[in-house]
Order: sequence, then C-alpha cells, then structure tokens
Amino acid sequence: MADAEQGNQTSIMGFILLEFILLGFPGSQYLQTFLFVLFSMMNILTVMGNMAIIILVRPCCHLQTPMYFFLCNLSFLEIWYTTACVPKTLAIFLGTSRSISFTGCITQMYFILSFGCTECFLLSVMAYDCYLAICYPLRYSSIMNSTLSAWMALCCWVSGLLAICMPAYLITRLSFCSPNVINHFYCDLDSWIVLSCTDKHLLQLVAFITSFIVLLGTCIVTLISYIYIISTILRIPSAQAQQKAFSTCSAHLTVVIIWYSSTIFLYVRPSVQNTLDQNKIVNTLSTIVTLLLNPFIYTLRNKEVKKALEKALTGM
Repeated sequence: MADAEQGNQTSIMGFILLEFILLGFPGSQYLQTFLFVLFSMMNILTVMGNMAIIILVRPCCHLQTPMYFFLCNLSFLEIWYTTACVPKTLAIFLGTSRSISFTGCITQMYFILSFGCTECFLLSVMAYDCYLAICYPLRYSSIMNSTLSAWMALCCWVSGLLAICMPAYLITRLSFCSPNVINHFYCDLDSWIVLSCTDKHLLQLVAFITSFIVLLGTCIVTLISYIYIISTILRIPSAQAQQKAFSTCSAHLTVVIIWYSSTIFLYVRPSVQNTLDQNKIVNTLSTIVTLLLNPFIYTLRNKEVKKALEKALTGM
C-alpha cells in the first residue's frame, strides 16, 4: 500500500524529469484538424506581419524614431512569443506529440510568461513615449533620445526575463500527483498549481504579487500617460490638429486595451481552481489572436507605416 501511494506521487527535485500530457482542446479529429489549420494560419500571419513591420521600419530614414524603435522591439518580441507557444500546440492538434517533459514544460512556461511580462513593460514604455511626444513636443527629441530609448528597451527585456525567475524556481520545489494531465494547450502557471499535491500557497502568493506588480503596475503607468495625453489633445483648439495628435497613439491604445483586458483576467486573481477550461479560451485570445491583430492594427491605423507598406508594395 505504501509503495502504491509512493508511486502515485512523483517528486521533482533537482534533475528528476517528469513527463506531462497536454490535453489541448478535446474533440473529434475533424475539430483537431480545423484547429490545426486555424492556428497554423494565424501563426504564419503573426510571424509574417511582425517581420514585415521590422523590414519596413529599418530602412526608412523618417521612421528612425524612438516610437518605431519600440515598435520593432514589440514586433521582434511577438515573433518569439508565438514561437514559444504555437509549435507544440500544433503537434497536439495533429496528435503526434501530446507529451512534454518537466524541463520542456517549465522552459515553455518561463519563456511565455517572460515574454508576456516584457510586452507589458514595452507597452507602458510606448505609452510614456506617446505622452512625451504629445505633451512635450518641443522637448521630446532632447528627452527621448536614442540612448535613453535603447536603455529603456533593454530594461524592458531584462525585467521581463527576471520577473518569472522566482515562480519558476518555486515550481521546481513542488511535488506532483497523478494524473499528470495538463488541461491546456501549453504549460501555464495555473496548470502547475492545480497538479501539485503539496503546499503551493507560497507559489500562489509569489505569482499573484508578480502579476500584480507587472500587470497592474504597467497598466497604471499606461493609464496615467493616456490621461495626460487625452487631456492635452482636448485642449488643442483645432479639430484637425486633435485628430492628427490622436492618430499618433490610436494604434497603441487599441493594442493596450486588447492586451490588458485578457491578461489581467488571467493572472491577477487569487484563485485558479475550476477555471482552466475558461483560461484556454482567454489564453487563445491573449497569446494567439492578440499577437495576430497587433501588426495589422499598427499597419492599418498608423499612417506612416501604411505609407511605407504602400511604397514597398508598389516598388516606388
């Protein structure tokens, strides 16, 4: 009996590897094929859209500003973000590989969450950049120079990669009980918490504090920036000038609303029980659909990027 109980609980300490099964979206083979085609197309469009932004911005002299430097960082980040998530998801839909090792699972979780944190930091920095451009246009070039923008981008990347180190470490100290099935299409923090059969209160507390600081902290910075931006725009006497000023940040504002509405729901809450099915739907919106929409939003709502695209397509 003791041996059976010991067999049902597998500890992960140090170099012992476990294998987990990713459930994905249960359903018929027709549904799996449909989801495979859908996710494949969205992944291809996401990568191509973000690569197009980088390719369009880099050679254009009039786009060599901090605003487009941050946009290129965001596009580069989203290429890696979708790469960390989608390939394994496609393998699940094909039924070729639903299993994933402990090392592979925690590595995937680390990079997905780290890239998500980095995106939050980049979006808040971009909001601050819009604030300076609209509220202090005469001093903008002297404040937001190339050196400061490079340091801010570097800090976003480093902060994002460091933010998930503690939760990832705490996961390696947990023990996991049978069954080893993860009710998701990728390794998510909530899945680890649900599968653990040991005390996970410290992990939940650290995860909640990290989410609170990263998501709500950057959201507050973004919100304050836009309060000043909107108040400045409303004080502009000319309606045409107001429209021109708002067009500077409208694409970014659209991305911010879509991104934060889904990620705050997912991560800033104290309980994760009985929400994994709901999480899969919201995760699809935040990690797949949002990343697909971002390059198109910036292309269609940004006049300068749109002009660069038209020029590239016409060969002029």
